[in-house]
Amino acid sequence: MDHVDTTTRALATPGRDGSDAPAERAPGHRRTPLGTRLAHDYPVLLLAVPGMLIILAFQYYPLLGNVIAFQDYQPYLGIDKSLWVGLDNFRILVDGDPAFLNALVNTLILTLIQVVFVFPAPIILAIVLNNLVSGRLRQTVQSIVYLPHFLSWVIVVAIFQQMLGGAGMINNWLRSTGMEPFHIIGNADLFRALLTSQVIWKDTGWTTILFLAVIAGIDRSLYEAASADGAGRLRQMWHITLPGMRPIIVLLLILRLGDSLTVGFEQIILQQTAVGTHVSEVLDTYVYNNGIIGGQWGVAAAVGLAKGVVGLLLVLGANKLAHLFGEEGVYRA
Repeated sequence: MDHVDTTTRALATPGRDGSDAPAERAPGHRRTPLGTRLAHDYPVLLLAVPGMLIILAFQYYPLLGNVIAFQDYQPYLGIDKSLWVGLDNFRILVDGDPAFLNALVNTLILTLIQVVFVFPAPIILAIVLNNLVSGRLRQTVQSIVYLPHFLSWVIVVAIFQQMLGGAGMINNWLRSTGMEPFHIIGNADLFRALLTSQVIWKDTGWTTILFLAVIAGIDRSLYEAASADGAGRLRQMWHITLPGMRPIIVLLLILRLGDSLTVGFEQIILQQTAVGTHVSEVLDTYVYNNGIIGGQWGVAAAVGLAKGVVGLLLVLGANKLAHLFGEEGVYRA
């Protein structure tokens, strides 16, 4: 496998000399002035203007609303006339409010579960599909696993209730055969497992598209060389497929950390009544229940702002850590 390892490392590293360092600029090369580049690329830049305006209007402009985290915000007074309270709304983060701590603990548990079980699921499925011998079978399976992504969470939750609910198809069959029914929907002990299975069923197939594209871009001569050296499918997967997928896996993991405290608002709020808030309250539902339902707009905005700052710090830290291990990460400063 030495030949395979050497070739794989050469494929995975972008440096001119095979090292992890980025390619150096050619001697004598001068950077093109900004004005010259703008004059040359202005047709492409004009095409990007509509998209940039949409991003500014719907992504950046709403960020200004975070100022209510520092106010005793009253909707009928507006931002201009609401009282400024400094950091008072952030005290809930350090004073040990039981409802907030319960939401934080539930969020962290679901985050850990999703990183351990949900994130690797499309990687495993992509590898399995890539190793299916029959191309027609592979395409059929791909088409089937993509479909749940296009369903809304309302439909997904309804399907699971029809299948696993107390009056669902499986329990009706168990009763008809004289067996005891089992309760999954509404069972607080199984709620996190239910959420995880729903996420895997809905989105694994869609995310698999990206990993299949990465596998398709791996040099096929590496597999031929490995096969000639006597490597089986398992060793080819370990020494060629996984190293080839490593950069995109690291990239997606870093981006996932940015949303690590976002564990699914719609999915949870639809099923929260059945199991209670002690196991289903997360930061997103806490913000909704306190801000929209409870009228504590400032506190809800403070929690949401703190959640965003934590996600940003996780992305910056993970990106830096990826650089230390020789990966490209999301960006290079």
